[in-house]
Amino acid sequence: MSLHIGFLLFPRLTQLDFTGPFEVLSRLPGAAVRMLWKEAGPVRSDTGLSILADTGFADCPQLDIICVPGGPGVAALMEDAAVLDFLRAQAAGARYVTSVCTGALVLGAAGLLRGKRATTHWASHDFLAALGATPVAARVVRDGKLFTGGGVTAGIDFALTIAAEIAGPAVAQAIQLQIEYAPAPPFNAGHPDTAPAEVLDAARSRGAAMRAEREALVARVAARLAAA
Repeated sequence: MSLHIGFLLFPRLTQLDFTGPFEVLSRLPGAAVRMLWKEAGPVRSDTGLSILADTGFADCPQLDIICVPGGPGVAALMEDAAVLDFLRAQAAGARYVTSVCTGALVLGAAGLLRGKRATTHWASHDFLAALGATPVAARVVRDGKLFTGGGVTAGIDFALTIAAEIAGPAVAQAIQLQIEYAPAPPFNAGHPDTAPAEVLDAARSRGAAMRAEREALVARVAARLAAA
């Protein structure tokens, strides 16, 4: 029996938000994975990698799992009626509605986080409440059929969690072994709580302009959601 999985692609996505969980979920028994965008064709990531969207919105069947990755390009999606309508339509019939990193903000803009516990990248975590969610500081958060993963690499943890839910822990562990997912980073700097202060300050400084733009964007989206 096929398991229909769809990943939303878009210009300036962060490719690891997509390729990390893709490597896990594509190995599930019966997995039929589609890469989605408004129309089929190449989509360029935020670092320049081109990824082929093989299915346009109009040609997409009902999915069992819909996944929204993150990246700088989410800003445009949060006010894109075609994207938000597509997500709402798919979410209504999907078994699982999911996101990785700042993809959660797009789900929020579609009204799909209202009253739900959720997580996202640490630099955008405080935006979740404005979009109707209850923010949770965790790598993976589940609330009913909603699964959200934290920043970038948390997408692998998120995908393994769903794999265990669908096919059982043994299958999920076999996939983890196959991809040799055994993190042992050379630095303990992967989270604001553990990164050196100067590293964290530099990261926040680099992201200050994007942060300001996103604050204004989230305020607009939150006002629209409240009016609706």
